[in-house]
Amino acid sequence: MIYQRNFIKELSFTAVGIFVVLLAVLVSTQAINLLGRAADGRVAVDAVAALIGFWTLGMTPLLLVLTAYISTLTVLTRFWRDSEMSVWLSCGLSLRQWVRPVLSFALPFAALVAAMQLSVLPWAELRSREFAEILKQKQELSMVEAGEFRTLGKKNGRVYFVETFDTGSGIMKNLFLREQDDKGRENIIFAKEGRFSLTDNKRTLELTQGYRYGGIPGEADYNQVSFERLNLIISTTPKIINPIDHRRTIPTAKLIGSDNPQHRAELMWRLSLPLAALILSILAVPLSYFNPRTGHTYNILFAIGFFLIYQNGLTFLRNAIENGNLGFWTGFLPIHIIMLAAAVILLRVRSMPAQPFAQALKAALKGRAS
Repeated sequence: MIYQRNFIKELSFTAVGIFVVLLAVLVSTQAINLLGRAADGRVAVDAVAALIGFWTLGMTPLLLVLTAYISTLTVLTRFWRDSEMSVWLSCGLSLRQWVRPVLSFALPFAALVAAMQLSVLPWAELRSREFAEILKQKQELSMVEAGEFRTLGKKNGRVYFVETFDTGSGIMKNLFLREQDDKGRENIIFAKEGRFSLTDNKRTLELTQGYRYGGIPGEADYNQVSFERLNLIISTTPKIINPIDHRRTIPTAKLIGSDNPQHRAELMWRLSLPLAALILSILAVPLSYFNPRTGHTYNILFAIGFFLIYQNGLTFLRNAIENGNLGFWTGFLPIHIIMLAAAVILLRVRSMPAQPFAQALKAALKGRAS
């Protein structure tokens, strides 16, 4: 029908504007936060853009859900304000007939959210965590202070001292290093130059032109070895993933059928957002009701309230599944059923705008609305 095509067209244009505004606000806020941390030296400046990109990708599903909800609410509220909806209802047509075009508009959003939640975001989360780990290691490698003793790594009790350090080239001059193995044997190393590197997933200290003295304290059996080049492996950067700690990186196929409560909670969350995009769009139809005679915008407050209830309800149930207090289906289904039932009841109520709300609600619960 013509009204459906025009309605979906208006919804689409509105959705583009709302998505751009929401994205701009959130990205700007995150950019300011990260730039502030970069100014304090807590984040590398060259990593800010990548971190914003990963963060934005992670927020996109929720932004899409909000975009579908707010767009439907905005356009239909205008129809009520301009009395177009009143004319529609006075012709004997039902408010429920708007659900079909709304679903036609919301389905692509739900499909995109599902694709991101089930496939894209686990991959993006893995890349994000690996990038953050590498960034952390690089930052640790660059934290060199000339003239101070510093610990090196978490093993062997390594302590080093650097006389001078060139921040531009990363080269340390006149380096001293002490380490001790599990058997109590100590190694003392003097090197003319040294530098840190991160290659092949290994953090390495590369030393040139020096001497290595090894032995047990209190004994005269020390040996001395000169070297032109010596590489000390500080640590191996761990390959993420630990399924318990980083469940968001696990492919969806591996979550299905898992007995792990944390995996079930993650699967519940991934499946819930696409459903929420559809149910919230349906809910926006009755929540868009606006009485132009009073000019009150209570519908906006109700819309915000329903969204917060839905979002917090999903979070609460996810935590309950994660803690093992609820099974998957008992945690997954209730909130969606409740919100869908609320949408159906409100659709019946708002199909009778001439009646007082309490009377219309009573009739709707009895199923007498058209």
